[in-house]
Amino acid sequence: MKTIQDINFDNKRALIRVDFNVPLNKDGEVTDNTRIKAAIPTIKLILEKGGSVVLMSHLGRPKNGAEEKFSLKHVVKSLESLIGTDVTFIDDCISDKAFEITKNLSSGKVVLLENLRFYSEEKDGNPEFAKKLSQHGDIYINDAFGTAHREHASTAIIAEFFPENKYFGLLLEKEIKNIDALLKSPQAPTTAIIGGAKVSSKISIIEKLIDTVDQIIIGGGMAYTFVKAQGGQVGDSLVEDDYLQTALEVLSLAKEKDVQIHLPIDTIVADRFANDAIAKSCEISKIEEGWMGLDIGAETIDRFNTVIQSSRTILWNGPMGVFEMENFKNGTVAVANALVNATDAGAFTLIGGGDSVSAINQLNLAERVSYVSTGGGAMLEYLEGIELPGIKAILN
Repeated sequence: MKTIQDINFDNKRALIRVDFNVPLNKDGEVTDNTRIKAAIPTIKLILEKGGSVVLMSHLGRPKNGAEEKFSLKHVVKSLESLIGTDVTFIDDCISDKAFEITKNLSSGKVVLLENLRFYSEEKDGNPEFAKKLSQHGDIYINDAFGTAHREHASTAIIAEFFPENKYFGLLLEKEIKNIDALLKSPQAPTTAIIGGAKVSSKISIIEKLIDTVDQIIIGGGMAYTFVKAQGGQVGDSLVEDDYLQTALEVLSLAKEKDVQIHLPIDTIVADRFANDAIAKSCEISKIEEGWMGLDIGAETIDRFNTVIQSSRTILWNGPMGVFEMENFKNGTVAVANALVNATDAGAFTLIGGGDSVSAINQLNLAERVSYVSTGGGAMLEYLEGIELPGIKAILN
């Protein structure tokens, strides 16, 4: 693996693809700086080694070119406080002004280019756009795991213009090593906790994990599809009828591979999708019409906790219920706390996927599990065995 620890950066410009796609409030302030913090070790290492840094990233999904609400100028204040030095922001990424500033960048300086996605050529993987971006650095570093599954100009194409000078950043290196710990050298018993709303978005990863883990816990909205597939009554709960047969096939495959699948036993149901809805507990397979399941119940929490505590390697992707609502977050909170306890007992715990990461951060438990991945889709595709373009570009 090509990494940056042994590279001489003295008087060299490091062009780093980072992932500063962070949430902003209505005033344009960063509300969760996790992804910015994750890039700081790579930035500081290069500065300590006598180099300068040019940072490029996307933010949001602008549809009409440059949109002020998606400008990376909003992250400058947070970035400066974390690095401990001034950051020069350039309001474009391929303008003459931008090239003039980065051309003679002196050691110790940090520059942040404007949102790459203000140009459609970024998502198109345009080689000419990638070539222009490459002029900002002498060495290219990809430290954006969250976009490593995208064949974009700044992640997969630009590396071609640095045939001898392309490397993984410290974050991307750490991501690969931690996910490989689950895939290639897990300590048994291994458990995957898969939640979220839809079976359709997680079916590939569940099928892949059946070849990797000993047990799979299924929670969240997708659990009701599995329950209905087995003949259960799920009321008005979220169900993907097109995936009922798929759910049965997954259960059959798991049985064939001797992988135990744990589904919820009880659930918290509500008479409508709202925090102040009337709620009660019932068996998950006996939900009456007019009621919908929004969280796992107390008996399920106890059972899932027992499974987690008996595991030595654990992956968590997806919440157990509608954790954004105060009255339906108990299951997700319980799983997060169970993972902390398992980590304290010596288990390796890997958290990945936007909602799981949000939950662990909101609960201030990120420092108490083994590793929190910065990639959602990228982590899932890597776990599925898909070769990520952003990683392949560095290795080739």
